Amino acid sequence: MSNNDEILNMIFKISSKIDYEVNKDETVTILEKQDHWIQNLFRKLKFKIPMYKKITLDKYGSYIFLQIDGKKTVKEIGEILEFKYGKESHPLYERLLLFLNHIEANCNYINKLNA
Repeated sequence: MSNNDEILNMIFKISSKIDYEVNKDETVTILEKQDHWIQNLFRKLKFKIPMYKKITLDKYGSYIFLQIDGKKTVKEIGEILEFKYGKESHPLYERLLLFLNHIEANCNYINKLNA
């Protein structure tokens, strides 16, 4: 199997450590819990620190995020994205892989199921 095939056959699932909500406009808002000990300390001192930091994804990011189900491969998600958005989604796999890598490595919103 070539390296490209391995990449396209990767499967991700949404991390069990995050909460999210789907808004009326079908965008996704990620709710990052803010429960570091220093935040809790400041809350006890009556500082208004929200329990969650909210991050709303754009329409593409939201659509991709909602396709991540622990079953679909990167290739399948790409095909669904291209079907919905056509040329707007190009360069398809470059953008898709950049986004998936970012929300996995930097944000920890998703986990890779197969290596």
